[in-house]
Amino acid sequence: MAGIIENEVYKKVNYSEEALERGEYDNCSFSDCIFSNADLSHITFTDCEFDNCNFSMAKLNNTSLKDVKFTNCKMLGVNFSDCSTFLLSMDFSGCQLDLASFHKLPLKKKRFRNCSMQETDFSGADLMAAVFERCDLSGAVFERTVLEKADFRTAYNYSIDPEINKIKKARFAIAGLPGLLGKYNIEVE
Repeated sequence: MAGIIENEVYKKVNYSEEALERGEYDNCSFSDCIFSNADLSHITFTDCEFDNCNFSMAKLNNTSLKDVKFTNCKMLGVNFSDCSTFLLSMDFSGCQLDLASFHKLPLKKKRFRNCSMQETDFSGADLMAAVFERCDLSGAVFERTVLEKADFRTAYNYSIDPEINKIKKARFAIAGLPGLLGKYNIEVE
């Protein structure tokens, strides 16, 4: 156990081959690192930044992500639902989150910017007032999801059933209407 690691900078480290020491990482930055298939279980990241890292299929069992920023990261198939929900706070910009899972997570007011989120699972999540800024939501799953006051105005390729999701005061662009009405097999021109 590494204990508390503060203010460290990690560059171009392959944690798929060399395991990241278990511990608490506070205000650390990771750039161009590889975490694909790595086991990051029971590690705490607080005020950390990850830039251009690959987390595809990383294991996050009881991992703590507190005020963590992910920028231009590849995160295919990551199951964020396994993370600790205590003080969970993540920010995503320019990330590839295809096939990821946010199932039943508390994600109020979260911002996703310029992300690919194809076939991502948001079922049962609380996304109240979340913002999906220029995100590709093709095949993303929204079932029993709280989307009240969420902003989808610049998101695209989504399909959301208003009958099985809470969407009161959510914001959509006119161009997004087919994504809300698709189940009715009507044409919007």
